[in-house]
Amino acid sequence: MAESAQTNFIGGSWKTDPSGEVRVQHSPIDESPIGAVCWSTRAAAVEAIAAARSAQAGWRKISTWDRAKAMRRIGDAIAARRAALAQLLTLEQGKPYAEAYFEVGKSVDGFNLAADLVKYLEGATIPTEDPSKRVMTFYQPRGVYAVVTPWNFPVNIPVEYIAPGLAAGNTIVWTPAPTTALVAAALVEAIAQADLPPGILNLVTGAGAVVGDEIVSNPGTDGVGFTGSAATGKLISQRAAGKPQLMELGGNGPVVILEDADLDQAAAATASGSFVNAGQVCSSSERILVHAKVYEAFAERMAAQARAVVLGDPRREGTTMGPLNNPAVAKKVAEHVGDALARGATAITGGKCPDQALSPLYFEPTVLTGVTREALINTEETFGPVAPLLRIESDEEAFALARDNRYGLVSSVFTKDIDRAFRYVEEMPTGIVNINDTSNYWELHIPFGGVSGKDSGMGRVGGKHALTAMCDLKTATFTVR
Repeated sequence: MAESAQTNFIGGSWKTDPSGEVRVQHSPIDESPIGAVCWSTRAAAVEAIAAARSAQAGWRKISTWDRAKAMRRIGDAIAARRAALAQLLTLEQGKPYAEAYFEVGKSVDGFNLAADLVKYLEGATIPTEDPSKRVMTFYQPRGVYAVVTPWNFPVNIPVEYIAPGLAAGNTIVWTPAPTTALVAAALVEAIAQADLPPGILNLVTGAGAVVGDEIVSNPGTDGVGFTGSAATGKLISQRAAGKPQLMELGGNGPVVILEDADLDQAAAATASGSFVNAGQVCSSSERILVHAKVYEAFAERMAAQARAVVLGDPRREGTTMGPLNNPAVAKKVAEHVGDALARGATAITGGKCPDQALSPLYFEPTVLTGVTREALINTEETFGPVAPLLRIESDEEAFALARDNRYGLVSSVFTKDIDRAFRYVEEMPTGIVNINDTSNYWELHIPFGGVSGKDSGMGRVGGKHALTAMCDLKTATFTVR
C-alpha cells in the first residue's frame, strides 16, 4: 500500500490496512488528483476499537483539569496549522477559502469551549424522604465512542463530538466521510501534536457501509455520535441498538417571510442561508414560505442577492461560492430543480450548471418562484444553492406547511411583530427558531438538534449539552448513622 495512503491513525501511530484499497482523491474544484486515501476493511476498525478500549481505562482516570489542559493544547495545535488546514479543506471540500479558514477557527474554539465547560460538569445532591440517607449524582464517561461525520463541515462537525467526548474522559474511534478523508487525517495530525496518550483518538478511513458500520455496531463501542442524512441515521440507529446515540440529521427549514418583514434584511439573511457553503448546510434556507402580499418584492430581492454571488474557483480571492462536493449531491440538486420546473416553477435566476465550469459539480445560485407543495424541493432536503419560494396567505398556512414535512431542525421567521414572533417560536415544529436572522445562525455553546416526531435526529450537540449526552449520570446513596 502506498505510503501516502496512511490515513488510518490507530493507537497513536499512522498505519495502512494491508487488506484495504488505495483510492486517489480528486478535488471537486477541477477534478484534479490531490492525494490517496485508504479505504479500510473492518479489521482496521476492529483494531482501532481495541486501541481505544485499551486507552480508555487510563484516560478516564486523568483529572478533569488535566483533560481540560489537553483540550487547550489541541486547540493551540490546530490554530498553529489553521492556514494549511483551511487550504486543504478548500481543495478537498470545495468551499471558499474564507469559509474554510472560519471553519478551522471554530474547531479551535470548540476544543477551548470543551476545556472550559468540562470543569463545571457538576452533579447534584438530592434531598431524600429518608432522613438517614444522602444522595449525590455525578458524571462519568461512557467509554469508547464511535463517531461518524459528513463532508460538508469536515473539520468543525467532528470537533462537536471529539472535543466534548475527550474532555469528558471518553476515547474516540472516528470515521469521516470518504470525500473529505484527507483533511480529516490532517486534523488528526494536528491533534496528535498535543502530547496526548496514544489510543484516545483513532481515525479509520473508508466506506461508511464498512468501517462506519463496524464502529457503530461493534460491541466494543459504548456510544455513537453521528451527523449526516436521515436515512443513514435510521440505519445507524438500528445497527447501534441499545447504545446511547447522539445524532444531528437533516433539515429543510422552513424560512417564513411575513408581510411586515424588513424585506432587505430578510433577503440578505435568507440568501446567506441559501448560498453559504453552496447550500450544503443542514440548516440551510432550502424552503422559503413568503406571504402573498410581499411575494414578488421579496423574489426580486432574492434574485438580486443570488446574482451577487461570485461562483468560481474557491481558491481565488473574491469567490463567494465554489462547487458542490460530490457527484451524488450534484445529481440530487439538478433533479430537485428539474422536478420543480416540471411542476410549474420558474427559475428567475440560475437553475443549471454554468457554462465552462471547472468541473460538473458547479451549480448556479438559483431562485425558484411558483414552487408547489408537491415538489421534491419542498418535501426533501436538497443540500444545494437553491432558494425555492412558496406562496402563503396566513400564519395557519405557514404552520401547516411546516408540520407537513418530515424534518424539524431549524426554522427562521421574519416579522416586526414581537407577539407574532413568539407565536411562531411556540408553534414551529423545529428544534431552533431564529427570529429575523438567517436559518444558519448558531454558536458552539447553543443546543442544536431536531424535535421529536421528525427525522432530524436525537439529542443536542453544542456546549454542555454534548458533554452531558456523552456521559453517564451516576447516582450514589449513603446512610448516615
